Amino acid sequence: MKALIASILFALAAPLCAQVVAIRAGTVIDPANGSSAKDQIILVEKGKILSIGAGISIPAGAEVIDLSHQWVTPGLIDAHTHMTLTEIAGDAPFESFYLNQSSTLRGLRGLHNATEVLHGGFTTLRDVGNSAEWAMSDVRRAIDSGWFVGPTIIDSGKIIAPFGGQSRDIPPRQGPFWQFEYIDADGPAEIRKAVRTNIYYGAGVIKLVADNNPYHYSIEEFRAAVDEAHRAGIPVAVHVYAGDALDNAIEAGVDSIEHGFDLTDAQLRRMKAKGIFLVGTDFPRAHLDIVGTSGGILPEPAVLAPKIIDRLKRAHQIGVRMAFGSDTVIDMPGRTRADLMFDYLAVWRAAGVPPADILRAMTSDAAELLRINKVRGNISAGLSADLVATPGNPLDDIENLRKIDFVMKDGKVVRRP
Repeated sequence: MKALIASILFALAAPLCAQVVAIRAGTVIDPANGSSAKDQIILVEKGKILSIGAGISIPAGAEVIDLSHQWVTPGLIDAHTHMTLTEIAGDAPFESFYLNQSSTLRGLRGLHNATEVLHGGFTTLRDVGNSAEWAMSDVRRAIDSGWFVGPTIIDSGKIIAPFGGQSRDIPPRQGPFWQFEYIDADGPAEIRKAVRTNIYYGAGVIKLVADNNPYHYSIEEFRAAVDEAHRAGIPVAVHVYAGDALDNAIEAGVDSIEHGFDLTDAQLRRMKAKGIFLVGTDFPRAHLDIVGTSGGILPEPAVLAPKIIDRLKRAHQIGVRMAFGSDTVIDMPGRTRADLMFDYLAVWRAAGVPPADILRAMTSDAAELLRINKVRGNISAGLSADLVATPGNPLDDIENLRKIDFVMKDGKVVRRP
């Protein structure tokens, strides 16, 4: 009887003891300035970092997590994901991945991928469309409601594009089936309505496709999107590769250029002057060889792969703000989507970007682009406790991020060594 009473009292007391979590961190990295501090104590309470420093007293009854031989960084951020999308290999038509898939199925895939990449260390995702009828918005709501453990998700809703979305040469009798994924919007008035539609359904970023057809958005059309989104406190991301469409997006003051494979030095300098981020989606050659031209959307892999490295190198040398974005849309046997996202690190290394700058693009700088830097993206008192740890120093070798074996999301441990 005494043992039973003792176990009941312990169970009642356990939540109180677990209110504060104390992490003994061997080294804590501050990615904003590339510095590190050894032998730190991080106190976490109610999902937030209570305090951090050397010699901090650990409260009685706190849960202690020993990471004294680990390197602790903020949780990673991928600013360009498509969690509900898996392209069909072999240069299949771009539309083929969604023609026989419902929004429900796409949402379930998105939830699976999102939880998988969280365990890999990505605690925040910006999902930029191709998610059927706002399926990723529902995934976000399910995670936010506590039904599932997943990353913070900022989603765009449907992609806004000139007539046709990212499709081309579809016979009229087939009808505008691309509207399952896109909102056709031409002219400032239609664009404003499309922006409002996405915001109504919960979008936290507005995504436009600028130049997948011979026609593209004007400065006035981009400005309509920027004005409407910014008045609602929401950033604008633009899928664009080159030329006049890219000039128009920069001039209109969008928040980020997605891809920008053919950016010139002059355009990069204008982006720097305006504080526009590059989310380069710097595909590894092995990934490009699987998707081919993505049904005619991308250049041939042999052409695009070296172009990506050159553009990334020039952007870094010029000093353009950058946020890591993978745009991973493939599956490989025996590899998680997080594994595939880490493949992009090799491209950044090939472009000569130092590990500290890569890590900043995956944490504090990405958080600034996503407008969440006052909530997460660094390890500071008052911020959400999104933390990862690895036994190797990522400032020496960024590939050590592949070895992440501890993940904390909003103060809850979702993976430990």
